[in-house]
Amino acid sequence: MPGFEVFGAEERKQVSDVLESGVLMRYGFDGMRNGHWKAKEFETAFAERMQAQHCQLVSSGTAALTVALAAAGVGAGDEVIMPTFTFVASFESIMMLGAVPVLVDIDNTLTLDPNAVETAITSKTRCVMPVHMCGSMADLRKLKDICARHNLILLEDACQAIGGTYEGKPLGSYGDLGCFSFDYVKTITCGEGGAVITNNEAYKINADQFQDHGHDHIGNDRGAETHPTLGYNFRISELNAAVGLAQLDKLDGILKCQKHHYTILREALENVNGVTFRRVPEGGEENYSFLNFFLPDAALAQKAHKALLEAGIDACFYWYTNNWHYINGWEHLRELNSLGRLPQEIREQMQDLNSTDFSKSDAWMGRTISCLVKIGWPEAQVKERAATMRRVITDVL
Repeated sequence: MPGFEVFGAEERKQVSDVLESGVLMRYGFDGMRNGHWKAKEFETAFAERMQAQHCQLVSSGTAALTVALAAAGVGAGDEVIMPTFTFVASFESIMMLGAVPVLVDIDNTLTLDPNAVETAITSKTRCVMPVHMCGSMADLRKLKDICARHNLILLEDACQAIGGTYEGKPLGSYGDLGCFSFDYVKTITCGEGGAVITNNEAYKINADQFQDHGHDHIGNDRGAETHPTLGYNFRISELNAAVGLAQLDKLDGILKCQKHHYTILREALENVNGVTFRRVPEGGEENYSFLNFFLPDAALAQKAHKALLEAGIDACFYWYTNNWHYINGWEHLRELNSLGRLPQEIREQMQDLNSTDFSKSDAWMGRTISCLVKIGWPEAQVKERAATMRRVITDVL
């Protein structure tokens, strides 16, 4: 995803402000800053862009998920429902707090299947975590209704879908909390960074304290601050926030270019017999960072993926065999391989992932090819790429 493709004078200026002051930490050293508070500026601007009341910047998308869960009171033994197709950070953040990930099937949105979510709810369920993979969203209206009926937290992982919308609201702002990643390969980047957004005042205070060792951040003397609760260090640095601040100004231009390139690629494949596309829920608009499509069966998808790579079409992914993003590659989770003894709640409550039936997920993932949409391609290159993809896939089918 393309944030690093548009690095320029704007990012250099913001970073220079920080280096000239010499204050790389987001808190304290007020007299040395020359008025530069990059993290605070980014939080204000990002909250406004995401139509949320509060934003808490943190050190990564993984940190954002961890802080969001902690801010909502999720802890030892609480169950969090998450999809089989995501990034390993989803279950890492849950397990770090001693909570228990409950993996359920995806549907043709490539995100959480609401029916599978409903079936998985128990008396220990506290949170539902849809992950808006590859630029598009889950059936958020259905998930929100489920959460309302069962008094559950709806936490949106929008790390791969910043800029997408649902029912006119930015993804991440629809649930109780929303999380974002600004790592090097996200739509906008800080190099490393993340954010939590919410409209809940209590969650806002909890997130602010938890990400900085429990500091209450009252007054302007850091040494005099109290610690109402335990916390950890998930702070973002001023340098990272400075890069993100410049990148945020470029988001709308990035999204516009992505949509244009996506449209060229999609139109080339729309009339290819046997190609269908992931479902975007009614009322939603993806951020166009990936073109996601299905072939008739897994064998043809694997053959097409291989042929695309051989034809020089880079950045196309077959997630079914990918070690990062699909349960098939998570042997360390299935076997609960840990450097230390895991909490008793996880050991006793964790589902047996080696025997759980995820055939519904397999049926979708096995047929899926996802192609990254870059903004650095000249239009002629996008059109050439589209024609090559059409030819290769037609030959395979």
